[in-house]
Amino acid sequence: MEENKIKNDAITSRDEDFAKWYTDVCRKAELMDYSSVKGFIIYRPYGYAIWEQIQSYLDRKFKESGHENVYMPLVIPTSLFQKEKDHVQGFAPETLIATIGGSNKIDDPLIIRPTSEVLFCEHYAKIISSYRDLPKKYNQWCSVVRWEKTTRPFLRGSEFLWQEGHTMHESEQEARHETLSMLEVYNNMGRDLLAVPFVTGRKTEKEKFAGAVETYSIEALMHDGKALQSGTSHYFGTGFTEAFNITFQDKNGKMQHPFQTSWGVSTRLIGSIIMVHGDDNGLVLPPAVAPIQVVIIPIQQQKPGILGAAKELFSLLKAKGIRVKLDDSDRTPGWKFAEWEMKGVPLRIEIGPRDLANAVITVAKRNDGTRETIPLADCETEVNRLLKVIHEEMYEKAFQFLLSHTVEVQSMEEINHVLNDVTGYAKMMWCGKQECMDVIKDKYNATARVMPFNQIPFGEEKCPVCGKEAHKVVLVAKAY
Repeated sequence: MEENKIKNDAITSRDEDFAKWYTDVCRKAELMDYSSVKGFIIYRPYGYAIWEQIQSYLDRKFKESGHENVYMPLVIPTSLFQKEKDHVQGFAPETLIATIGGSNKIDDPLIIRPTSEVLFCEHYAKIISSYRDLPKKYNQWCSVVRWEKTTRPFLRGSEFLWQEGHTMHESEQEARHETLSMLEVYNNMGRDLLAVPFVTGRKTEKEKFAGAVETYSIEALMHDGKALQSGTSHYFGTGFTEAFNITFQDKNGKMQHPFQTSWGVSTRLIGSIIMVHGDDNGLVLPPAVAPIQVVIIPIQQQKPGILGAAKELFSLLKAKGIRVKLDDSDRTPGWKFAEWEMKGVPLRIEIGPRDLANAVITVAKRNDGTRETIPLADCETEVNRLLKVIHEEMYEKAFQFLLSHTVEVQSMEEINHVLNDVTGYAKMMWCGKQECMDVIKDKYNATARVMPFNQIPFGEEKCPVCGKEAHKVVLVAKAY
């Protein structure tokens, strides 16, 4: 039997209770712990290390494309926050506000940042005066606070870690290019780092970011058929720059407002990794993002030569840049197998007396539990090959799941079937009226996730809700 099919009794089965399975994995794989304040979690070292891998990848990509890191204040004066009307209305229900400083009342209460558009705009207004100052392409790594009613580790928290890029451009064309370029960076991250296939596209007017002209999103499909908005990129036009009086003198000597973008991903990506790839034995981590890519477990390590060979193997792999762990604790091999399976380590290496005598090692892939024996002399080459294979297999499995759970629908009955029986994306033609989306939300608690870039009409080109002519293709799903 494949090892990853053996149920780990320490966690609830996914099919029994997916929500309980998720929180079991978060706790027992030691990704996080709860703090004394609801929605404010403790990122334990193993969970934070996953975020560090994501951060390292993206930070490199941002800098390669000319972006610079900055850091903005934690707090925003209420008077400043209220300068952009739609923005205020969008975030008002989620703001945490400080009204007392020390023993004194704060005359202009301070909002703990839910996002930093207004802070960047205030700063940009001071430092931009000429076309020569553009573009300004800044990013910050920080935490934000949104006072959520319902919280779940990584997926929806009162505080979460993220990056937020904020850029200013001389022309609309340049700003729109930036918006879609950063979406592509996120999409590539899903493919190359997380082994998660994202659906990309534009949000509807109702679902777009407060204050944006257009919002684009990467959406991942979880094992339970629910979608997870995993990152967004926004084109703001000149809405914020007009509100904050940001101007520059163009090449013809005329005063203009620059065009703005904003884009971000958060620790919600950790939740997507857990729910896309995990199984009943715990985490299944893609090699590129795994804090530990290979774990070495010596078998009968008290016997001569075993521990020494394991240490040599550890040193060899570590020197080659592989994130490797040698578990030479006094636990039993069976306990170690279950522990590192729970933590999702992509590849396990076993070396025991028989292996040593035959100059081989036994390797086990976490993603499918298959085992094979390879020559010890080929270890370095084979480990790198297997890590690549694991990533490809994980991505392909998730991609096939996405394909099989994306179904074209042309009636309310078919929408009901996809959302409640198939569980996944109902791909439908849409007339463009929000009233029809409101009907779907009321009946099925589902929303429009994206209007995909591939807008190829299908079927009778009728909206399944109202029956009227429809020219927009939209993906609808239940979501986190």
